[in-house]
Order: sequence, then structure tokens, then C-alpha cells
Amino acid sequence: MLVKKMHPIFLPLIFVILDRIDVCYGYKLGQSHRLPLFVPPQFPTTKTSLRQVQVNGRQSSFLISPQRRNHVSACSALYSNSETASSIDGNESNNEINEKNKAASYTDSPYLMDENSRPLGIREDSLLANLQTPHSGRKFRPTHPKYSSTSRLRSRLRSVLQPWKRKQTMHKSKMNRYFSRNNRRFTEGWYYRLTLPEYNESFVFIFSIEDAGRYVNGKKSPLTLACMQLLGPNDTYLVQSDDDDSKFWGWKGAQALGCTFEWKNEFVNGNGENGESVKEIAAMSPEEWREGVETGFQILPFHFQGKLNGHDGTLGGVKANQGKPGIAEYEFDVRPVAGWGNYPPLSSSPTLSNETSVSQSSQNNNRHRQYSTAGWLASFPVFEPHWQITMAHARASGTLNWNGTVYKFDDAPFYGEKNWGGAFPTKWYWAQCNSFDNHLDLSFTAGGGIRQLPFSFPGQRTTETLGLIGIHFEGRFFEIVPWTGEMEWSVWPWGRWEFRGRCVEGENQFEAEIVAVTDDDAKGVLLRAPTKDEGMQYFCRDSGFGHVVLSLYSIEWDHELGDYIRSPNTKPLIDGARSSQCTVEVGGGPWWDVWKVKSKMSSTMKRLIRLPSIMRKS
Repeated sequence: MLVKKMHPIFLPLIFVILDRIDVCYGYKLGQSHRLPLFVPPQFPTTKTSLRQVQVNGRQSSFLISPQRRNHVSACSALYSNSETASSIDGNESNNEINEKNKAASYTDSPYLMDENSRPLGIREDSLLANLQTPHSGRKFRPTHPKYSSTSRLRSRLRSVLQPWKRKQTMHKSKMNRYFSRNNRRFTEGWYYRLTLPEYNESFVFIFSIEDAGRYVNGKKSPLTLACMQLLGPNDTYLVQSDDDDSKFWGWKGAQALGCTFEWKNEFVNGNGENGESVKEIAAMSPEEWREGVETGFQILPFHFQGKLNGHDGTLGGVKANQGKPGIAEYEFDVRPVAGWGNYPPLSSSPTLSNETSVSQSSQNNNRHRQYSTAGWLASFPVFEPHWQITMAHARASGTLNWNGTVYKFDDAPFYGEKNWGGAFPTKWYWAQCNSFDNHLDLSFTAGGGIRQLPFSFPGQRTTETLGLIGIHFEGRFFEIVPWTGEMEWSVWPWGRWEFRGRCVEGENQFEAEIVAVTDDDAKGVLLRAPTKDEGMQYFCRDSGFGHVVLSLYSIEWDHELGDYIRSPNTKPLIDGARSSQCTVEVGGGPWWDVWKVKSKMSSTMKRLIRLPSIMRKS
């Protein structure tokens, strides 16, 4: 009735909002195909160390470690399918791609491949397409030739089919450098953390792209930068960067990205003889990446690779020769466990290797739906920066070389998230841990900060201070956010983080208490973050050696007190879980004193951000 009475001019806006809600919640309204997310299919494995597979009539080899038979290997995923597609970014229609995918079963590779057996993206009917959280794909506008050439092809076709618009198109191309949405400051960054309890160490991988394709006054932005930062043993630091944004690529529909800083000469020469330019190569098979890349990184949904030849940044910045030299190299498989929502417990070891298991799992798809970390409004560029946890809990197996010291690990805790927007908040805190003593299936993330609200009056800046806690424990997701409960914190300038919050809506009510501290001699390490006007600058302090204690309680309403209390007849859901490998962070500022805040949100914003829940109940 509401839609019928509404003026027709508002209908497009309604459809856009519904589409954005669909993106954030991973489902279509009125349908029920929500598969359990982050449950990897069991790809075929073998006891031999080398396997030959026919791909498009060519022999391809990849290594399979017997010790990792239960993990998802991107190598085997890439080459277990003989399907081929020329492109997913416009060179081939969706109907043609769908026709090719119909013949493939769920046990085939989830990737589309080009004629050189390189992955292009995820098949729409593959399980992996349902194993992603909202916003996993890229948000930046790519300038990599692999994607920009497709855009140029579409423009040329339009100019031929619509000659009356040719002059208009030429005029726009000249004016784009001066008047386009690329003129807006924009950065996108990915954060991953690998915890090695047996070594009592943790490693952090930070990848970012700033101002891709942005022009200021007709010239390329001076803040354009592709950057790779690593945080290693004893809070040491390495960085490598390049101001050529065309080297950075990312998939639109999945968590895959990479950047090649430098190619191997023999690989460049070999491709040149075949008439192929390495500048047009984006994602590669793990084997080809090892053969061709001198320095850079590549992230596929289940496989990470990287080679860094940079410095520690102590001499002034992130560009070449601005610090003491250092090297790092890594390669490992990743088995996602939880995104941002309920998930199959780690102890159940679920598989989705065939259509039968998919059918069985779809019965519980509502329980395993993944959500946008910041709510459905994260699809709109109004509340920046945006934040999405893509892997609240995962397991990694592989090797890492840090300045000559080699670390080997199997089934190690792994975590991933991303940010995108104009710049980081003016002030924030953050803490994360998924390596607890006696709790293998426990992960938490807590974060909060000051963000600017849209539609501020000229000369005034309206802000709000918000925080959240997310806990994943034995298949259940406990989320404490301002629109369903209360959240408060006390964060010192350095050394102590205290969080307390409760959720008072929904089927279950609960309360969490988290306290993290660092030793007096744990000073942490300064990290660079994107700033609005100065690009990558020292803007936050991190340490991977926080001591954390986490407790989770069920709560119930007490009529006499008129408030919620901890359930007296119920044991704590989590009673003082401990870890000495919690990552803690403070950023922005100023940090003159203890930051004590009780997070609040206006009633209007609460109703707006809870719109999807209201629609599901109606």
C-alpha cells in the first residue's frame, strides 16, 4: 500500500535501497537461497606432491602438500575446471557465461579462466560465490589495463553504435580529468593477521590503494599510491610501495586483489615473445605467480602469496630508500571459518563438496547468513570510512620468511577485514584476537571511533562516536552494536583497553566484558594510515602482544530493578577466556587522557539502520 500511494518519482530510490540491502545481507528479498557462508568445498586432493591437469588442452602442474589435505587449496581450485571465459568485466555477456556454467557441477572449480588458464573471477553458480561477506569485492575504480581496456572497448562500441553521441563522449573524456567523481579522495585498504601461537608471534599484512585514477586540476593526484605494509616479529615493520596505481588490481565480486611491483626479466621477455604484455596480467595461477613476480603480492580467496623487498620506513616514508632495507616472502592457504554472522562450528568440520550437502545445508541457511559490519548503509558513501570484517575467523597453513628467518605453520589462526572511503576516522581504537587458550573456536573484534555525519551545515562538522563488539563462538555470532543495545569503553592513550556492552533485542540477550593490556615494555609500532590531505602518514600505534580477558553472559530483565541483569541461574557463556596474543590499536587523536565514552545513536538512525530487520518481520 505504501508503494502504491507513493509518488512515482520516488520508486527508483526505493529500488536502489532494496538493492543495497540485498548487497549488504547477501540475499534477495522474497527468496530463500542463503547458503552457509565461509564453508569451503572440499576440492580434490592427492597424496602425490605433483599433479598434472588438463586445462584448455594444456598440461598444468601444481603442488599439493599431503599435510594440508583438509584445507582449501587455491591451486587445486584453480585447475580442477576446464571451463573457459574470456572476461567477467564486460567482454562477454552474462547469458554466455551462464550457459557455460550450467554444464558444470558444484564440485568443479569456482573460477572462470581465460585462454591462458588465469583466473578472472568467480562463477555465478559456484559455491564460492556464496562464501563471501558483503563488500568483499573492490570498491576503488581500477586503472589496471586488464579492466580499463574493457572500459575503452565498451566506449568504442558505443561510439560506433551511437555516432550521434561521439562528440559528447569526446568532450566528456577531456573534461573527466577536471570534473568527475574520481576527483574525490578515496582509499581502500585490506588488513590480515596471522597468529602463530607456537612461535608466540603474529604477522600483519596491510594492502592499500589510494586515489586510483584520481586527477586534481587536470593532473594525477600526488597522493596516488599502491602500498604493502607488513608487521612482523617483536612489532618490527617493513613496507614497499609504488605510485603507479595501474599495477594494482582487484575483483569486483570477490575478495581477490594484487599488485606486481617488479616482474622477473625472463618472464617479461618470454611473454613479449608471445606477443603479450605483462602490464595486462592481473590474477595468475600460484605457480605462474612464483615464476614471474620479483616483488609484489596476490590474494585469491583461498591462497595468499607475497614477496617484499623494501625497508622499515625509519628514514621518512613509504617510498624507496626511505628506511633500512628488509625482505619478506610468504605463501599459504587459507580456510575461512566465519565471516560476520553465525557459522558452522569449527568442531563440526562441515563440507560442501557436492549438491547433496548444499541441499542439506540450505535448510539452515538463515542461521549462517553473513552481514555487513556497519549495517546496510555501508553501501552508500555517506558514513565514511566504511568497515567490513571479511574473515572474523580462519585457518592458514604455509610458510613465511622474514629477513631470513623461516616460519612454518599449519592450521594457524587467521583474520581479515577491510576499510574504504575518504580517510580514516579522526580518532579510533581497535582490538582483535582469535587465538585463545583452551578456546579454539573463539574470535572477537572490538572497534570504535569518531566519524563525521553527512549533511552537515557549512562551517560546521557534525560527528558521532560509535563502537561495537563482535564475538564468534562455537558457531554463534554475538553482536553488540548501538542500534540493538549499548556499548561503552575506556581506552588509555596506550596500554589498556576496556570494553563493555550488551544486546537487548532479538531472541537472546547477552552482555560482554573485555579487558586488554600490554606490558610496560611493549611500546608497539607506529603504522601509517591514509589521511585526508597528506596521504600515508604515521597515524596509529599497534601491538600484537596484548593480554586479554573476555567474558560473555546471558542477561534477563529484572522487573524490580527495571534493568537487565546477568542471568543468576545460567553459567557464563564464556568465563574469562584468556590470550597473550591480542592485537590492540589506537589511532588519530588527540590522546591526552583516558577516552571514556558510552556509544549512542539517534532514534532516527536506529530505525533507519534496522530497516532490513523490520522488513523481514513484516
